[in-house]
Amino acid sequence: MTALKRFGLLAPLAALSLAGCGLNSVPTAEEQVNAAWGNVQSEYQRRNDLIPNLVRTVERYADQERDVLTEVTQARAQASSVQLNANDLSDPAKVRAFNDAQSQLGSSLGRLLVTFERYPDLKSNQNFLTLQSQIEGTENSILVARRDYNDSVRQYNTTIRTFPDAIGAKIFYGAEPKVPFEAATGAQNAPVVDFNAS
Repeated sequence: MTALKRFGLLAPLAALSLAGCGLNSVPTAEEQVNAAWGNVQSEYQRRNDLIPNLVRTVERYADQERDVLTEVTQARAQASSVQLNANDLSDPAKVRAFNDAQSQLGSSLGRLLVTFERYPDLKSNQNFLTLQSQIEGTENSILVARRDYNDSVRQYNTTIRTFPDAIGAKIFYGAEPKVPFEAATGAQNAPVVDFNAS
């Protein structure tokens, strides 16, 4: 058998064995994680864009609750300052810092919504109702985006740890596990809502 014929027989076999070693599946899974992370960032950006409008609307009605509005503004600034890009998704400390900043903002928004319940004029204001609905929708979208991200991370981490993809993941890509979102500290405790607090 000539060398050319042997090469002709071995080439498809080599291509098949390489295809089963994660050459395509690892980058595909990583791109799914990156795309899901982009969706999470998009939802957080939407929330950050809504907050200044909400605060301006509320300031006219709730001057005496300026502390809550200031807290929301500061939490938004903090959440905006903590950046996390796709390259940082394997660093648990960076993911945790980002998650903590976003959780603080979500908590501040929750207190702001409770504050609004005290003001009938504000509740009946159409602008407030629209913004409140947008915030609730955004928070639900963030939840869905985080769930999708965690599912993509699970799929990616499984891909890079299972045979035969683990071979290509380590040899060709030096793949590291991605970090899923975790609940913020104290998230297991139900919030206390007291409409009679002064």
